[in-house]
Amino acid sequence: MSETKFPIQLTGQPLGFAELLVIGDGRASVSAEPDGMARVRAARAILEQAIADGMPVYGATTGVGAMKDIEWSSDELDQFNLGLVRAHHFGTGDPFPTEVVRNAIALRINTALTGYVGCTTELVESYLALLEADVIPVVRRTGSIGCADIGLMGQIGAVLTGVGEAVYRGRRMPATEAFAAAGISPQRMAPRDSLASLSVNSVSFAAAARIMRGAAGALRVLLATGLTASGAMGASRDPWLAVTHVGTAREAMIGSWLLNASQGWDWPSGTHVQDPLSLRMIPQVFGAVFESVLTSGHKILAATGRSDDNPVIADGRVLTSGGSLPLDVTVLMESAVLCMAHAARNSFNRCVLLGNGQRRDLPVNLVPPGAIATGFGPIIKLAGDIYSRVLSMSNPVSAQSIVVAGGMEDEAAFLPLVVERFERQVRAVRRLAGLEALLAAQAMDIHGDKPGGAVGLIYEVVRKHAAFYTVDRALSAEVEAIEEELASDAFLSKLIAISPIHAIDDFFALGGFGMQGIET
Repeated sequence: MSETKFPIQLTGQPLGFAELLVIGDGRASVSAEPDGMARVRAARAILEQAIADGMPVYGATTGVGAMKDIEWSSDELDQFNLGLVRAHHFGTGDPFPTEVVRNAIALRINTALTGYVGCTTELVESYLALLEADVIPVVRRTGSIGCADIGLMGQIGAVLTGVGEAVYRGRRMPATEAFAAAGISPQRMAPRDSLASLSVNSVSFAAAARIMRGAAGALRVLLATGLTASGAMGASRDPWLAVTHVGTAREAMIGSWLLNASQGWDWPSGTHVQDPLSLRMIPQVFGAVFESVLTSGHKILAATGRSDDNPVIADGRVLTSGGSLPLDVTVLMESAVLCMAHAARNSFNRCVLLGNGQRRDLPVNLVPPGAIATGFGPIIKLAGDIYSRVLSMSNPVSAQSIVVAGGMEDEAAFLPLVVERFERQVRAVRRLAGLEALLAAQAMDIHGDKPGGAVGLIYEVVRKHAAFYTVDRALSAEVEAIEEELASDAFLSKLIAISPIHAIDDFFALGGFGMQGIET
């Protein structure tokens, strides 16, 4: 981890992908805007006055869920609020990456600074102390139905009180040990602080932001391997030119990129009248996919600057709220999940075309003339397997029915599940890109093509890990090695440096773009 810390002051306004990137990586020195802390104090004063006036406040002086009608005396509040956050440390399974947890903490701070929450400034300062000391709670990822991440955020909140586990200096340990080593103290959970520490969607939003950025990068590479396959098959570039005149803005953006990125080498021609749709319609497919990813990304960022708490402080009162349902983000992410299946199908179709011997007189299974080999026919089944996996995760889940808490909680968005399925799709798409690149490089070498630009970068990665195929051999490790390098930040930076798409790269802070004002 770099020792350089970039100062980021949270204000309650939405964050950008560049800010989330450096916070998540642990490269930011995070602080809270004084005006934001003043809003926290003002909201707290309203809540404390309501409690002093004898008003029941959900989750502060009363129970939660099915126990909402149970009220606690002033003598019982400390025990209740401490127990409330610890009772919600129930997540299980593999933990989220530390960058997700850092960003979840930052989002909880940021949304508190809006002045709608009613928590104490001490709670905000405790979260800041975790980030400053880099004591990162272990958050197991199963435990939220997507209507406040109570089982996920609860693991962070419990660590604040000194229970659970945390990662400190790369080592996972009990929270008490991490606090002692870092020289920080557990937080006392005042009324409202406990519920404020667990009943928001900050983990889901942080995880959604991370994988949406990852998807943008994976799709940038898949678009480049699609261009590589198109060159290997001698696709006509006329449809890409046509779309710059008659397509949507996003389609025209992709068409322009394909035209520009295909320059710099002797592009072959293998088209009679027109090509199959998987070649002609790359701009239409990726235009729609990137439109969905961008729209989802904007919606996720908007959520980083709004309170999704219950209750909220507004209009000088303590108001119950339904803001903990992140349906806007979820539905748009589900659209992106479907779009990933379209991108995977587009790539799979080109893999089939590469191997079936119907373009540029390429041999069946890409077996060179005179070679005694089965060739790439079997591995195209891998492409079919990958595409089917992506497709299998594209059915929506947000509208499924569930009722818990004695019927009090009967709406859910299942955002964590949508994010998890999207993560699996992104991993599959990265492998599909590696496979498409391998097949395209074989086709290019059969014809002696000398690709340049973005296609040349793809070709070089393939030949670094896989030789020209003349004798049947095991391919598993080669595909994985190609996939790994194509998915690396280093490769993406090279690709973007020579063939940027600014609307994508700047927004998602890919390849070093979009970092103005952060890394200065």
